[in-house]
Amino acid sequence: MAYFKCDKCGNTLETTAPPETCPACSQKCSFVDVTCYTPECGGPNSQNINPTMFKKEKATEQQ
Repeated sequence: MAYFKCDKCGNTLETTAPPETCPACSQKCSFVDVTCYTPECGGPNSQNINPTMFKKEKATEQQ
């Protein structure tokens, strides 16, 4: 399973594929795969969320 984050409300889901409509905000959203695939956050078998995915979005929002 992978973790997907809603680009509108930030809701994070653990699922095999993201839904078309976010269950939290009920909007048609684009979901970002925020699953950890690098050793720094535990690797793909760790079932961790990659924290750098959240930091990049916050930096972009501040500009």
